[in-house]
Amino acid sequence: MMWLNEPEIWKQEGETLLVRANAQTDFWRKTHYGFIRDNGHFYYEKVTGNFTLETEFHGDFASLYDQAGLMVRLDPACWLKTGIEYVDGIHYVSAVVTREYSDWSVVPLYAYPGSLRVRLRREGGTVIVEYGSLQDSWIMLRTAYLSEASELEVGRMVAAPNGPGFQATFTRYELS
Repeated sequence: MMWLNEPEIWKQEGETLLVRANAQTDFWRKTHYGFIRDNGHFYYEKVTGNFTLETEFHGDFASLYDQAGLMVRLDPACWLKTGIEYVDGIHYVSAVVTREYSDWSVVPLYAYPGSLRVRLRREGGTVIVEYGSLQDSWIMLRTAYLSEASELEVGRMVAAPNGPGFQATFTRYELS
């Protein structure tokens, strides 16, 4: 595994990864806000072809847009991130697809169970985004075209765009 923008504080013990997102970090391109940020933390490996990537995580989400989850990335202008994003006191399941411009899809988790599972499935150029709590079956959030490139970077992501940073704990990670 490799870091894009290694955070100041992180530790891995077995499958568990603890990451403290540095302040003022994010992944976003142009749309609505007009800026580009590519300084969030991404702990990844390179994968060729189709894959399924799953993780389970929780975080100390407290500030606007604190976020953690999974990412698949070709380059700074072509990527997808999904997980939890904290907005105005509510945990949202979030997906951002970027192909030069970022878009944003969210579903509120009014009864946030304290942790979340997310899964990305790549089938050709398409990535299917799914989520669920520990007892739930998978719920599809989105199907998005990303890239036909044979090799992509995949892994866990955290960012803290507005606050002082926060800790996220990934308790499971499975790539097949």
